[in-house]
Amino acid sequence: MALPPEKISELRQIIHNKLTQMDVHSRIRDAVSETMEESRTLDRGSGAMGEDQVLESLRQRGIIDEILSEMSFEEEPSRDVRRPTKPATHFVDREDRIKTSTPAKKAAIDPTRRHLYLQVKGGKAFLEHLQEPEPLPGQVGPTFTLHVLFRGQRFRSKPVPCACDPDIQEGFLLELHSKGSGEAAQMADPTSLLSICDPVHLVLIKTDVAGDTALLTSHYLEWRHVLGAQDGYINTAVELMGVGTESKVPVGVLDVRLEILPHPVHTLAPDVITTQMNLEQSRRAERERLFLVYAKQWWREFLQIRGNNSNRLVKIFAQDENATNRPVCSFVRPLQAGRLLDTPRQASRFISLLTYEKASTVGGGPRAEQWCTMHAFLCRNKGDCEDHSVLLCSLLLGFGLDAYVCVGTKTNNTAHTWVLTLGMDGEATFWESLTGHRYSHQPINPDDPPAVEQPRLQYPYRSVGCVFNHQVFYANSQPTDSVEVCHFNFTDESRWKAMSEEAIKSVCGEGTLPLGPVFPPLCASLFDPGLLSADLELELRLLVTEHRKDLGLTTVWDNELSYLLTPALAAYEQERTTGHISGNEEFQQAIRRAVPDGHTFKGFPIQFLHRNARRAFAGCLRSPVCEEIVSCRGDHVRLAVRVRVFTYPEQACAVWIMFACKYRSIL
Repeated sequence: MALPPEKISELRQIIHNKLTQMDVHSRIRDAVSETMEESRTLDRGSGAMGEDQVLESLRQRGIIDEILSEMSFEEEPSRDVRRPTKPATHFVDREDRIKTSTPAKKAAIDPTRRHLYLQVKGGKAFLEHLQEPEPLPGQVGPTFTLHVLFRGQRFRSKPVPCACDPDIQEGFLLELHSKGSGEAAQMADPTSLLSICDPVHLVLIKTDVAGDTALLTSHYLEWRHVLGAQDGYINTAVELMGVGTESKVPVGVLDVRLEILPHPVHTLAPDVITTQMNLEQSRRAERERLFLVYAKQWWREFLQIRGNNSNRLVKIFAQDENATNRPVCSFVRPLQAGRLLDTPRQASRFISLLTYEKASTVGGGPRAEQWCTMHAFLCRNKGDCEDHSVLLCSLLLGFGLDAYVCVGTKTNNTAHTWVLTLGMDGEATFWESLTGHRYSHQPINPDDPPAVEQPRLQYPYRSVGCVFNHQVFYANSQPTDSVEVCHFNFTDESRWKAMSEEAIKSVCGEGTLPLGPVFPPLCASLFDPGLLSADLELELRLLVTEHRKDLGLTTVWDNELSYLLTPALAAYEQERTTGHISGNEEFQQAIRRAVPDGHTFKGFPIQFLHRNARRAFAGCLRSPVCEEIVSCRGDHVRLAVRVRVFTYPEQACAVWIMFACKYRSIL
């Protein structure tokens, strides 16, 4: 079947780009030169070479076999599948040992657009891993994973073993697209590319044997030097620094090759590129200086309102993972989850499933405060309460709610952050990002007589010092910062002192040069919940059987009873998401019908955030109720276990497990 001319032209361009990436042309020239030199040395000809002789020379050197192995062509599954016109924002994790219902598809590359090809050619000088012990046979050792973010495009490398010189060999094709729809389909020239000031955000994550992740480095790579390369590419060594208190300590070095595809016909002079970047830096520094001057004056005015205002938690700046001070408003941005999350409450549930972990410190003293950028937080899949609150506020803003991050203290007087939303009638609702709980707030009037009934406090918050989002910042200037008497009417200047929205916009607005990376999109889960649930359930059955065998007990499984536990697990997850539970009556009716007269039924539900069956079983056995079920003795003992995995974006999972047993009661 003949292809249309435009398809042939597109195919030729794709093949040309692939051969250029493999540096085939220079290798062919070298092979031909070596063959001609050998011919002259052996006096086998006058120097002229035929086509057969050239092909034989390339075949002997393995060049042809390598080209054929690299160039793979796949049949299109359907003619109705359209080639995407926007860059891919999701990545495929080929290392996750989870079967998916549909095979991974190769992303179509538009040959009419410019791309930045970022090739990582290995790492070196990761001295902390100089004496990394070899894993035992069959055991997976700690690994490195490199995450890349550029203008809404997210990728990650395959995990590689931790070593002093890690073998990170990956290539990332980043589309240099324009934000304007009218220019999206045009081939950008070097002058237009120079105006794209977004850096490439590199995040290196270490995963240990137990599956725990650690953030090693967060680096912003300036890529525009390649616009002045005569050959269209440059090789550079990227020094990676630590995070937090170790932000001045080198972690290692990555050998990186940057290349513009297709190669521009004209290049820019290096001094033009340097001048442009210096100009952007000076503008950014000037805006930061002016905002700092304004913030100092604003703070002095706030202290003059009340003498005790200096003791309130008014957080104007925060340090990110690179120990860089940023306005707290710059951490928040409205974020839409597309079709990955359907409701604000589902978004709250998703964020509560991300692991909570305080920033670590070396030595004693107060805890280190570190507000991670959103990309670093999502790559690590764990963070402090500030990281959870910022992400939740961004998602609620994306759902169209009037949301703010609150900075204050909990009832135990420890610093804490949570999220506040205001309804059209001014009703305040608190969202706890670590648990997914919601609390309605009704202020108490301290001047009411004791006979007046006051609302019962259910939220765990004691004081609030300030609230903010991506556009506004308010400091609490009420007589007391206690949450129970606080009014969240931000238009009342006697209760809240506001920062200038123009000042905030100057450093956090859409049109400003980025102080940090572009906010990343959420990535869909790659797990098949049905297969994952079945695998975990099978592993738990084996563990229970082994456990009872050690106790000298036999194990008989009741598959029918196991299936009847499914509605209960679905109801538990629904309650965590919506706050309402349904289907409990039907579940109880089914259990009563399945348990004969004279028999006793016992059940034990529990939730985990990980997918390790052995860890989950060990955690279940810590409960006396579960231990009693698993080690049940009696007449006609039948055991049941059901696992239900609920998947969310960013590989977050809610793993619900329910153990149950029925046996004949003997008096």
